[in-house]
Order: sequence, then structure tokens, then C-alpha cells
Amino acid sequence: MSTKIVGIVGSLRAKSYNLGLMEAFKSALPENAELEIMKIDTLPHFNQDLESDFPATAQSLKDAVEGADALIIATPEYNRAVPGVLKNAVDWLSRPYGKNSFTGKPVLVVGASPGGTGASLAQYQLKQSLLHLNANVLGQPEFFVGGTGDKFTEDGELTDDTTKEYISSALETLISATRR
Repeated sequence: MSTKIVGIVGSLRAKSYNLGLMEAFKSALPENAELEIMKIDTLPHFNQDLESDFPATAQSLKDAVEGADALIIATPEYNRAVPGVLKNAVDWLSRPYGKNSFTGKPVLVVGASPGGTGASLAQYQLKQSLLHLNANVLGQPEFFVGGTGDKFTEDGELTDDTTKEYISSALETLISATRR
């Protein structure tokens, strides 16, 4: 039986380090797993007035997450916080009230940034929201990729072997969490 994982990247930049990180996760998957990277760039700004005619893009994201066994969310850090587009996606996934797509879902939060902290504050903030939404947020492994300029090509491809090894280990942990 294949483990279905959905990936969400909190950056819209075409050559984002976090997209490159997510692609590296996809490349490292064992044979018994698949990863679908969902786009969040077309989601409307969350507005509760839109819930009665739920936007198709938001519903598509909800359907993918609800059909997945686990999630990987890669977040950059903007001004010491989660990017607005990622928070917007989290808000849509938690709605409408009573139809929260995160409940019980194993979630691995990762992040990459040019600085040394690997988006640690954004990850912490995101984990707080996800815990509130009853997601099964993995406390370990923590996954911070700092110094991205030395670990990714200009096209966003991960070249750092240590990070690649850590990705494989994190995938094992995430896949194991789907079997509990």
C-alpha cells in the first residue's frame, strides 16, 4: 500500500529554496510513497463570506489534503513569521467550521532560508496553528535548512548531501507516523 503525501510550499517564487527542498523530498521518496505538490498561488484571500460558495481552488486543496495520509509543509520566513500566502492556505483548509482538513493528519514542517536559522520562527508559528487545528505535528525531526546559498543551485536544486540524508530519515519518520 502506497503512502500518499501532499506537499505545500509557502513561497510563490519560481526558484524558491523551499520549492527546491520539497522537490528534494519528492526525489527521495521510497517506492511505497508518492508526493503531490499542491499550488497555493491561486487561492483567494480567506473571507468567511465565500464559504457558502466555497472557491474551487480551495476545495481542490482540501480534497487533496483530506485524501492524503500525511503532509509536508515547507515554509520560508518573512519578517520572522509565516508568509501570508501559507497562512491563507491554512485558513482555507480549516474551513468551513467543523470541516477542518488537518484533524489527525501527520504533518512534517520544514523550512529553508538564506540565514542560519532555517526559518525556525516561521516553523514555530506554523506548528502552533497546526496544533490548534488538531494536526499530528511531528515534533521530531526538526528540519531547518540554513545557508541555502551554499546548498542549492541557482535553479533551486538541492546539492547538499547531508541535507539529502536528513530528508530520507525525515521521510521514514513521517511515513511511520501514518501507520499509528
